[in-house]
Amino acid sequence: MTLRHLEIFKAVSETKSFTRAAARLYITQSAVSHAIRELEEQAGTPLFDRLSKSVHLTRSGELLMQEIIPILSACSLLESHIGHLETQAPIRVVSSITIANFFLPALLRDFYGKYPDTSVQVEVLRASSAMETLRQGKADIALIEGGLPQDPFRSLVFGSCRLKVVCAPDYPVSHTVMSVEEFCAEKLLLREKGSAIRDTLDSALYLLGYTAHPHWCSVNSSALIAAAKAGLGIAVLADALVEDDLAQKHLRTLTVAELALKNDLVAVWHRDKFISGPLSALLSLIRDSKS
Repeated sequence: MTLRHLEIFKAVSETKSFTRAAARLYITQSAVSHAIRELEEQAGTPLFDRLSKSVHLTRSGELLMQEIIPILSACSLLESHIGHLETQAPIRVVSSITIANFFLPALLRDFYGKYPDTSVQVEVLRASSAMETLRQGKADIALIEGGLPQDPFRSLVFGSCRLKVVCAPDYPVSHTVMSVEEFCAEKLLLREKGSAIRDTLDSALYLLGYTAHPHWCSVNSSALIAAAKAGLGIAVLADALVEDDLAQKHLRTLTVAELALKNDLVAVWHRDKFISGPLSALLSLIRDSKS
């Protein structure tokens, strides 16, 4: 029994005629008769009473009709949706905190203007976790800060952010310019290992022969900003995160000699992944946002 058998059965039931059912379905009457005969053989009982001028469902035929109506309705609904599956399938994005705060909202606003029916599911993670999620196939694209990943990924640099060394205006440092050694000896308020900011800082210090030993380590940049404003130490954060507090003089910048820190903003996806129309549009919006 196939879906075609059920469609023919329903057409015969509604038209009460093999001839009219054949005309409705644009097939021959013999094809209708053959399909009904196969159904009756499988059911082991007649499904129609063949009267002189019309056919009518038997009681067994009525039971079968009750069973197939929801099946055919579901198939009809699927047929109407199947051409739109690509735009209805959600896009899964993993993003760093900084990008999620300062870039992603405007990007998704523009995306929804073009694809209002496509859902974008966002999860905010640190860079290492975002890449692992992408590697496991649990995300379609990762928006991260830091270095460009190697194969099997493709990447697109769409911007950059400078990392600033900041503290409270009354934090007790003798000079606004300090050496790397002096910086490492301070009470440092740093993001956790595995975050893009921390990885960039640790790599730069390592190349200079130093290691950071934070006084306060947090996954939450806002907590580090609050701690820095309270005079608890020196923080290293993306410029976008601290620009308002710097403008309002809640924080001030410090310069660490030989330590110029910057993170690229990178969109990453698997090189072998199918790029749907909506995902391609999202990547185009990211590419067009480059400044």
